[in-house]
Amino acid sequence: MRLALFDLDNTLLGGDSDHAWGDYLCERGFLDAVAYKARNDEFYQDYLAGQLDQAAYLNFCLEILGRTEMTLLDEWHRDYMRDCIEPLVLSKGLELLASHRAAGDKLVIITATNRFVTGPIAQRLGVETLIATECEMIDGRYTGRSTDVPCFREGKVTRLNRWLEETGMSLEDSYFYSDSMNDLALLEEVANPVAVDPDPNLRAEAQKRGWPIMSLRD
Repeated sequence: MRLALFDLDNTLLGGDSDHAWGDYLCERGFLDAVAYKARNDEFYQDYLAGQLDQAAYLNFCLEILGRTEMTLLDEWHRDYMRDCIEPLVLSKGLELLASHRAAGDKLVIITATNRFVTGPIAQRLGVETLIATECEMIDGRYTGRSTDVPCFREGKVTRLNRWLEETGMSLEDSYFYSDSMNDLALLEEVANPVAVDPDPNLRAEAQKRGWPIMSLRD
């Protein structure tokens, strides 16, 4: 079975789910809007520039999970999905997923954004397998810390290789769709790298290497 790997933010979605989650929390008054949004925006710009301190960012964005009851987090996430994620779902992204599904490919979303945020999004997109940055849980509650190797930059390759060993699957004739230069390490691993609405650095790299460039934006 051929693998079709997909980045999530700014690839299958017309925006960044992690950044949108922070905006949601601020707009609803669950976090200090001025302080949090300013810091969240700084981290996002660092990400776009390929300079994100992943450990610092995870400590920042996961802290609220550790001090909030699960029932309330679930309620927030349902509202977030309806108000923030549905407008970002790209019809052409759904069509791309459907085309690979119809071809009998194994669909996998592999994202740096944490599993709390992205788990319901993967379900919404109809993708069963999600490789994401993991949130630590103890006794059924989030601790506010991450665990395992963050699924970011070279960490995506590490996490994917572990999954390949566990499942017995391979990257033969595989596809990976991404918008970000941060995913260069994984794009280099697959048989068919595809730049989707790429950032300027990835666009230049794709043009240099002759990789396909496509858009899922309407």
